[in-house]
Parts: sequence; structure tokens; C-alpha cells
Amino acid sequence: MSATTTASRMSPVPEPKAPAGRRDKPQKWGSPVTYFVALLFVGVCVAPVLHIVLGGFRTNAQITTEPAALPRPWVVGNYLDILKSTVFWGEFANSLIVAITSTVGIVALGLMVSFVIARYDFKLKGAMYSLFAAGLMFPMVIAITPLYLVVKDLGLVDNLLGVIVPQIAFGLPTTVIILVPFLRAIPNEIEEAAAIDGMSRLGFFFRMVVPLSLPGVVTVGILGFVGSWNNYLLPLYVLNSQANYTLPLGVQVFSSQYSTDTAKVLAFTSLAMLPALVFFSVFEKRIVGGLTGAVKG
Repeated sequence: MSATTTASRMSPVPEPKAPAGRRDKPQKWGSPVTYFVALLFVGVCVAPVLHIVLGGFRTNAQITTEPAALPRPWVVGNYLDILKSTVFWGEFANSLIVAITSTVGIVALGLMVSFVIARYDFKLKGAMYSLFAAGLMFPMVIAITPLYLVVKDLGLVDNLLGVIVPQIAFGLPTTVIILVPFLRAIPNEIEEAAAIDGMSRLGFFFRMVVPLSLPGVVTVGILGFVGSWNNYLLPLYVLNSQANYTLPLGVQVFSSQYSTDTAKVLAFTSLAMLPALVFFSVFEKRIVGGLTGAVKG
């Protein structure tokens, strides 16, 4: 073999050059109409929240004369009065108990049901999944009257359990629909390898299934918490005494008692919706990631 042939084989192949018109070409931003529509939707969603929060820092005179202006001066007394109220913190504690307990129940029961539907073959499996899917089309407002009768027969009227149990039941359809694709996507080889190593089905569930489906679990947990925190209709029917009121009911009662003090009502409303708003904002990417995984699964 000649030296020229060897050198030609060992020399690096030159990479194809990009066309002169495409070199260092800046990325296009897209149509301005798209950004305008997106900003319009963001403004529609954010503007009412900002109006309520800023309204709590105003006086009633400022709200009457300049409803769209910034507070001048900023009044923090409205928020401080609410934070010093034992009624607010009692309703906050009730909402926290209901939201956390409902979320735990929704995630635990939904994960177990989804595991059975996704990983086992049995009769009426498709019917069971269709039943949960149909639950998405059956809102609580339609069933509120018979639901109240059931809660009354169980002796749970004016009891936080009378709110927690129905919320878990109505949260299961969404949980099952989201988690089943996650659990179906777990390879069977992992379960077979775990069985060969002597791991029981219960051990496989806790040690393998739960960690692998964590994005979906976090998603349904966030949705369950925010939905439970903001639930108004069910507590309105079930809870009678103010000592058991959650914050959505507390906002209604406070608005009735202080109907002439608009600024203080706005402050109470801001503090009532702030936990769910912050919780949702912090874990927003988790929700999008979990739903994306469910669709791919």
C-alpha cells in the first residue's frame, strides 16, 4: 500500500460547511400575535389576584375613589388584624387538616387501585377503569343532595370527616386516570427480576412501583391538595358550626360580617387563597411533568 493512500485514509474527513445564509442565524421569536394572545390570557388570570392582594393594602376610601390605583399610602393594618385573629387560624387549621388528610387518602387509595388495574388481568377490568373514567363527568355539584343524605346517615354532619371522605371519593377518578399509564409503563422484566430475588408483591409495590411512579404521585397529590383547599360547596352543606369552618366558608362569613369594610375583606380573601396559590406555583413544573408522563405512558 502506498504512502499516499495511507495518508489519505488517515486524514480526517472535512465536515460539511453550513450554507452562508444559515451561519449564525438568530432564532426566530415567532408571531407577535401569539405573544399578544398569551400575555392577554396571563393578564386575565393575574389581574384579579393582584387586585385582591393590593386591595388589602388600601383603605376603603382609596378603593372607592381610585379602585385601579396602587395603594397610597400602603396600609398593612388590614393584614395584621387578620393574622392576629384566632378565628382565621382556626379555619386555617381546619382547611389544613382536611386538605392533608384528603390528599393522603386520594394518593394512597388511587395508587393501589391504579396498580391493580395496570398490572393485573381479571374480569371486568375494563369496566372498572371505565367506571373511574366516567367519574370525571360526574361533578360533585350534581350529587350534592344525595351525598348530603349519605353523610347525614353516617352521622358525619358538622364533622370534618364528612368533608374528607367524599373528597377522597371524588378525587379518585382523576388520580386513577393519571396513574394507570405510569404503572403500565413499568417494564415487566423489573417485576420478574424482583420476583426471582424473592421480593413479594407488596415489597415490589412499595420498593419499586412507588419510586418509579413518583412524578405521577406528586401530580395527583398537588391537584388533590389544591382542590381540597379550595372546595366550598361540600363544606357549605356539611359543616354547620363556625368552629369547624374551613377557609372558603370563613371568607363568606367574614364578608357578611364586615360587608362595609371592603379592604379588610380583601385582606382576608388574599390570606385564604395564598397557601393554595403558592403551593400550586411552586410545584407547577411537577404537575406539567406528571401529566406529560401520563400522556406518553
